[in-house]
Amino acid sequence: MTEHERAARHDPIYDRLHATPEFAELRHRYRSFVIPATVAFLAWYLLYVVLSNWAGGFMSTQVVGNINVALIFGLLQFVTTFALAWYYAHYSQTKLDPLARQLDAEYRKGGDA
Repeated sequence: MTEHERAARHDPIYDRLHATPEFAELRHRYRSFVIPATVAFLAWYLLYVVLSNWAGGFMSTQVVGNINVALIFGLLQFVTTFALAWYYAHYSQTKLDPLARQLDAEYRKGGDA
């Protein structure tokens, strides 16, 4: 835990900022992205695992040459991971960071704003 985090735990300014609508909005924006994205990614991953275990015939279907469905699904796991990371970075920069910077500035000013 950083010094800033320790100070924030016992700082009345943090308590006031925590009660603001802006802080609630920041939490809402964060959760409205992270929870569905996590559920979707885990469902996609579990689909791959389930198909690999119980649909071996489908997964071993040759698509092109020696490339089968399982290989394509496996590679798509990497593509999905990088795409989701890129999208989260973009979402964070446009939706979360401006509000977080505003709250941080208010915290540093002493919560007077």
